[in-house]
Amino acid sequence: MAGTLGLSFAPMNTSFRSPWFLLAATALLSACAAAPRTPLEINLVALNDFHGHLEAHKFTPDGAAKGATVMAGGIDTLAAALQAWRRDDPELLMVAAGDLVGASPAMSSMWADEPTLNAMNLLGLNVSSVGNHEFDQGRIELLRQQNGGCQSQRPDKACQIAPNYGGARFSYLAANVLDSATGKPFLPAFRIEQSHGVKIAFIGAVLRDTASVVLASGIAGLSFVDEADAANRAVAEARAQGATVFVLLIHEGGRTDEPFDQPDCQHLKGPIVGIARRLDPAIRLVVSGHTHRGFLCKVDGRTITQAEMGGHVLSRIKLTVDAASGAVQDISARNEVMIAGAYPPVPQAGAYLAGVRERSAAALARPVARVAVRSVGRAQNRAGEGALGDLIADAVLAATHEQGTQIGFMNIGGIRKDLDVAENLNATYGQAQVVLPFGNTLVVMDMSGAQIRGLLEQQWQRPHPDSEPSTLQVSNGFSYRWDPKQPKGQRVVAGSMALNGVALDEAKLYRVVANNFLAEGGDSFPMFAQAANKQDTQMRDIDALVAYLVKHDRAGTPAGSSAPAARIIRVE
Repeated sequence: MAGTLGLSFAPMNTSFRSPWFLLAATALLSACAAAPRTPLEINLVALNDFHGHLEAHKFTPDGAAKGATVMAGGIDTLAAALQAWRRDDPELLMVAAGDLVGASPAMSSMWADEPTLNAMNLLGLNVSSVGNHEFDQGRIELLRQQNGGCQSQRPDKACQIAPNYGGARFSYLAANVLDSATGKPFLPAFRIEQSHGVKIAFIGAVLRDTASVVLASGIAGLSFVDEADAANRAVAEARAQGATVFVLLIHEGGRTDEPFDQPDCQHLKGPIVGIARRLDPAIRLVVSGHTHRGFLCKVDGRTITQAEMGGHVLSRIKLTVDAASGAVQDISARNEVMIAGAYPPVPQAGAYLAGVRERSAAALARPVARVAVRSVGRAQNRAGEGALGDLIADAVLAATHEQGTQIGFMNIGGIRKDLDVAENLNATYGQAQVVLPFGNTLVVMDMSGAQIRGLLEQQWQRPHPDSEPSTLQVSNGFSYRWDPKQPKGQRVVAGSMALNGVALDEAKLYRVVANNFLAEGGDSFPMFAQAANKQDTQMRDIDALVAYLVKHDRAGTPAGSSAPAARIIRVE
């Protein structure tokens, strides 16, 4: 007690035992025991949907005024911020809500995303939930990314930037991803970290509909169960291991029109809201992802955060914890834009980034072909058609012409960036590769006219009521009209589907091509899974795009347009 309070006492004369002295000593001891303990502060830093953005990129916050775009992010900038914040609190914990990798820029994806995972090690990431993109290459590759090694289904990419890959030093978590054979989590459901003497259980989860947005073959033997139920089970297990604070890291999110940095926003919508309302009351903080939005919201007393995407923003979260019980008393959070130069640099991070950039430069700078315009955009018009979607659908159709294909389809979610080139209009491999980073293969198959109509209707039949339509991009020669005033399932105008000006016959078979993700029914297009006579060409979509650009350049008719080709018509 003397050490705690800074008091000292002379040795007691044990022969003196007056009642007054005993009463005074007892009162003093009682006062010391009853003195309130100062609440503890636990500092967290959270990010989500990093998607391999090792370098800074343009960032415009949702709802920001025109001209508010800044260069933000980059692992050198993140490292500088974390270094500064850890000086204030050496026990700060860094956490993430999935999609650290996948759909990455070429500088990461061309090396099997190993540069990004090594960067997360450098930043000191503690734990992350898995995201749907962690499953892009299947469960076996995910385990390799976690544990290390070079035995990969992508031998042309794995262990190529360095001879060995040591694995992620942080823990991937997935409470709601079960091994169908055992019924147990495929990855740890939670991990307990300690900060300032407090045991904090970080529980991981991924959207239950992951199976609809990844290759079915890659997740064979896994089941994705209810997110809230799985998280609640993990609370009980973690509590039994001494945890007193519980945080859900979940790759599922929502959206709001409120500013990305507005504290305690009140108008959050989307799947995360329903999940949060069913969580165990002990989970006071939810770090979300997937929707690439920034928000700091309250739902039924819980704090729910999300930090945009690509490392443009980090969420700084402070938990005030009762020192005696270990229970959370208060939560405050803010979203901070990661602008270069705001904090003193970390030489190690800058050197690492420079090394990856140098190794990647030669491959990425290789000229491919001249294109028609400086930017072929992925943005869709009111009908759902985009100029870049047109280009890619045309490319996959041309690549499989010898297999007799007549219609090419492309999902907009598989197109990650615009095709932006320099003033000389020469596209590099890196600029093309960032458009199609997954390396999907092309599958040709037979579908009837009726199945194609049903496929198009599925564009508006999304898994969640709040989900936006996902319009398939279609190749030259195919066209149709749709009416938004009609009910779902009846929006394609009767008789409007046409191939080279001839109406599709619902009883006739047509040879179509799509990437292997779609061919397995991905992106909530189960009609593709019903197609017959499937043949995986093993040709990658990026190779088809590059070949198409080269062919048109050599013919003197560079490909690409700044506007959609009006293959999809919305009835106004």
